[in-house]
Amino acid sequence: MALNIAPLLIHSDAVPGPARDALRAAWTAPPESRASALESAARVLYSQTELDCCDARELVGLAPANGCS
Repeated sequence: MALNIAPLLIHSDAVPGPARDALRAAWTAPPESRASALESAARVLYSQTELDCCDARELVGLAPANGCS
């Protein structure tokens, strides 16, 4: 079972506002839309922080993409 810390990131002042908004949207998305919303949140987190793509995906509870170690 993977640990999803997205709910914690939503409330962290260390996370930029646009990333928190994307995480909030993903967290409240209907089940059928949640995977794509999490993908979007990971992209925003990656672009707004110094995290690499693999870490951003992992933080929102997604599996690593191809090429991630």
